[in-house]
Amino acid sequence: MKTKLAGILSMLIPAVAFAGEQKIDTGDTAWMITATAFVVLMTVGGLILFYGGMTRSKNIVNTVMMVLTSYAVAIIVWTLWGYSLAFSDGEGALYAIVGDLRYFLLNGIDYTQVSGVGAFPEWVFIAFQSTFAAITIALASGAVIERMKFSTWIVFTALWITFVYAPIAHVVWGGGFLFDAGALDFAGGTVVHINAGVTGLVLAILLGKRKDYKKTAILPSSVVLTALGAGLLWFGWFGFNAGSAFGANEVAGVALLTTNIATAAGVLAWIVMEWITAKKPTLLGGASGAIAGLVAITPAAGFVSPAGAIVIGLVAGVIGWFGVFVLKKALGYDDSLDAFGVHGLAGMWGAIATGFFALQSLAWDGSPLQNGDRMGQIIVQIESVIFTVVFTAVMTAILYFISSLVTGGARVDEETETMGLDEATHGERGFNI
Repeated sequence: MKTKLAGILSMLIPAVAFAGEQKIDTGDTAWMITATAFVVLMTVGGLILFYGGMTRSKNIVNTVMMVLTSYAVAIIVWTLWGYSLAFSDGEGALYAIVGDLRYFLLNGIDYTQVSGVGAFPEWVFIAFQSTFAAITIALASGAVIERMKFSTWIVFTALWITFVYAPIAHVVWGGGFLFDAGALDFAGGTVVHINAGVTGLVLAILLGKRKDYKKTAILPSSVVLTALGAGLLWFGWFGFNAGSAFGANEVAGVALLTTNIATAAGVLAWIVMEWITAKKPTLLGGASGAIAGLVAITPAAGFVSPAGAIVIGLVAGVIGWFGVFVLKKALGYDDSLDAFGVHGLAGMWGAIATGFFALQSLAWDGSPLQNGDRMGQIIVQIESVIFTVVFTAVMTAILYFISSLVTGGARVDEETETMGLDEATHGERGFNI
């Protein structure tokens, strides 16, 4: 795995040699620690506010707790066995899908060991990747708030990181078959966003609709909190995307610029769609457009030009709007905070668009694009989307039923749902007014 990943970086930054020839660079290390902190802020700061503001006031504490505990459980599971399953590599059919447990509790990885992807410690890479696992499952929670048992969510999170996230991360980033096929996913279009969106959709369908869905107005507690959360997510995403260059280098600069451009384009596209259809551009729409743009540029951030970033962001804003206002209505599912409409659909668009817009000079040497085969790259990108959707959907459904059995059912009772999960489950209120 280290040799393969080092190959990616040596292609992106020719001056960088393989890990065995590297020494720790303090500048790269400082940047990767900073980028990791940015992603932590995205989850336990930005996402908490973004999701908390969109839910009803009687469920805001539970929504925040779902995100917070997702983060905590994911970090522990990642440390125990998740990292090993995702980033251990070897020969044979098993390693096409998942790694092994050789690094259980990070056994055998010394704190002085240089990472296989850059001139910084392996422990920093482990910490950086742990935040990706944590935010992915936290994003999925938005589809099931206001009706899922808190205990079920905790059990599901532990199982999901183990049996869904770790294998997908391995397949795409850790030496699995899509990695070997040359699939491009700079910072998590398939691994994070399609994964989270499809998980949320499956859970929303299996749980069923909220009892008052489409029967009464379900209003957000504070669109201002949501907008603030979107701003923090925008800020933190620079660590998410530019950090995935694995160093303070020119590729990080590419990812920084394209991320900012695509996000701005997503904002404008979404509010224009609202202006055309409802005559009123909304703050919630602008915030949602920003997230759609961020999601779509994530797999492409280090591979595309500013022009490509504009197109990716504009289309993402339209696709996100379509997922929230057209597709969800047509299919009738209750995805509470639109995890699938924004993350799932925009993630699919971004993953496929990467094949169209990636620059040959920035694509790593294992990809078909490096051989001048753009259509081959597009096909590989589509294959990565299809595999992620199918694998995640099937495994999520299985883990949902297991979690339900363990906790005596996944859905709260009707009285609890009516009262709100804040007081019924946590004995607290988000707003004591």
